[in-house]
Amino acid sequence: MTVYTLLARHYDALFEGTASWGAAARDRMLGAILPHVGSACDLACGTGTTALELARTGIRVFAVDLSPTMCELARKKARRARLPVEIIEADMRRFRLPEPVDLVTCEFDAINHVPRKADLPLVARAVARALRPGGWFYFDANNRLAFEKIWPVTWFTEKPGLLLLMRGGYDRRRDKAFADAHVFVQKGRLWERGHERIEQVCWTSAEIRAVLSDAGFDRVRARDAAPFFKGNPLYRRGYRTFWLARKTA
Repeated sequence: MTVYTLLARHYDALFEGTASWGAAARDRMLGAILPHVGSACDLACGTGTTALELARTGIRVFAVDLSPTMCELARKKARRARLPVEIIEADMRRFRLPEPVDLVTCEFDAINHVPRKADLPLVARAVARALRPGGWFYFDANNRLAFEKIWPVTWFTEKPGLLLLMRGGYDRRRDKAFADAHVFVQKGRLWERGHERIEQVCWTSAEIRAVLSDAGFDRVRARDAAPFFKGNPLYRRGYRTFWLARKTA
């Protein structure tokens, strides 16, 4: 599993736009559920943005990520916000929580980052183990159409003193997308360049539903992500799906 270090250090600056559509989707998908949630886990929490949003509502929150850099950034943000989020460095395929929770979230296509298609059942079973009966699993996933249309595109984003260039592709034989992230950070009058490789795998809707069912989930709901990316030509219908499933009570 790729452990992000370089992108982790600059994630909030480079991907600040993801927070707004993530919050909008969460509100739509979980609006009726969150008032009844007393505890939650944000899986692949990154720098802790979602974990802190949940904690601000009074929910007891655990935040799990494999990247030590992401975990440290999340801890610093939680301390600054004076919120009691418990950060756990662990693999999403094998993580364990101190106690079962009512909700597990896994946002921003983090679930696609497992190394192999066969890893999805491991994640689903680990999530089911972490949930109370009747608890909910909420996540979003990139679909094959996004791998075919978005990942081969070269694009860049620029912030003051910071530049990200992404170029990648899609390996149809392995059903795997990849992107080389080139990060340029200004150091005085010079620029420092770093590189990190991102890889993702995908599943069909039928595969995801079958895995969730085998892991003990019911009431599976799926919603296309396109309405949350209005005006963004890179996110058309069929590119990404939001999923919500209940652990069988």
